[in-house]
Amino acid sequence: MPPPPPAVRRHRLALQLCFAIPGLSLATWVTRTPDVRDRLDASTAEMGLVLSGMAIGSMLGILVAGALVARFATRPVVVTGMGLVLASVAVTALGTAAASAPLVAAGLFLIGAGTGLSEVASNVDGAVVEREYGRPVLPALHGCYSLGTVVGALLGVAGAAAGLPVPWHLAAVLLLVTALFVRALPGLRPGLGRARPDGARGTPTAGRERRLHLDPRLLMIGGVVFAVTLAEGSATDWLPLLMVDGHAMPAGLGSSVYAGFAATMAIGRFAGGPVVARLGRPAVLGGGALLTAAGIALVSFVDSPAAAGCAVLLWGLGTALGFPLALSAAGESGPDTTGRIALTSRIGYVALLSGPPLLGLLGEHLGLRAAMLPVLLLALTAAALSPATGTRREPAAAAH
Repeated sequence: MPPPPPAVRRHRLALQLCFAIPGLSLATWVTRTPDVRDRLDASTAEMGLVLSGMAIGSMLGILVAGALVARFATRPVVVTGMGLVLASVAVTALGTAAASAPLVAAGLFLIGAGTGLSEVASNVDGAVVEREYGRPVLPALHGCYSLGTVVGALLGVAGAAAGLPVPWHLAAVLLLVTALFVRALPGLRPGLGRARPDGARGTPTAGRERRLHLDPRLLMIGGVVFAVTLAEGSATDWLPLLMVDGHAMPAGLGSSVYAGFAATMAIGRFAGGPVVARLGRPAVLGGGALLTAAGIALVSFVDSPAAAGCAVLLWGLGTALGFPLALSAAGESGPDTTGRIALTSRIGYVALLSGPPLLGLLGEHLGLRAAMLPVLLLALTAAALSPATGTRREPAAAAH
């Protein structure tokens, strides 16, 4: 197959940056949560409420993204989402400087909404680019998100170790992500994803969307999405505090553990394609869910900071391919690919919406190590449901 034209290659680079920017921004926040918690003088339950701002924003972003893409195409939605992510870094910096929990929650709301909007639109663009390349592209794009989290986590560890005040750290990150977005913007092509005025194929009707809720296989895949999203999100929301409060690690070391989690996520996503092609999607999803469960069990039950730090690597590797593979399975589970991916994405964001406050409440009363046990049980459930993610036709699609 001939190489794609330059516009397609520029679009792929732009999407790589648009996936990396939210990951970098989010990881910067995550690695500094112990410092932010101390600055806000917030309890574990109160931090759960602050974190719920991000989940609520994510849910709203994902709910409206499909309709906005259908009406305006992907480029304006990606640009809007990226703008909200950049604004979130500024608002979170101001909230931390003012020791204002509502303002920090507002900043997290913006990053959630911006990520939800841009993720849907960027995935639509990624599917187009994938067809133009004639080979899988989406797994590596999701890997760029994880790579962004690694960079953000390393910057966070360095900032914490140097004693850099969180507002100044966030301000420096804002300059970096703004420069990356300015670099990406020219590569985003207009007109992609817009629905045709004649009720184009691929635009779900209300009746079709109602029928999707009755599809047993899609609901089982949705269960996998819920579990793997909660496993990934609980680490993102709570891992540094879990290491600091649950295993008595210094704040800098707790942030380093999260950096290790993000690194194994990135490695799994960049290197996972050949493994999926060889073993198949259900086996990789099921095995990953079991690795996740094993990692969470060690973190929760073994009273050893060293063992917990190593177990987090299992947790990250196990969850690495869960979300992209489950979305791929949803899209291939029947007609109306867009509607199926949108529905399962919403299920995943329900996990993000419900997880932070509930885990915070459990952690307040039982400790964060015990609060991870429901996540462990859901990971085991995902392993049991993983056969539903198999491909009925075109086995090569399992590598997507």
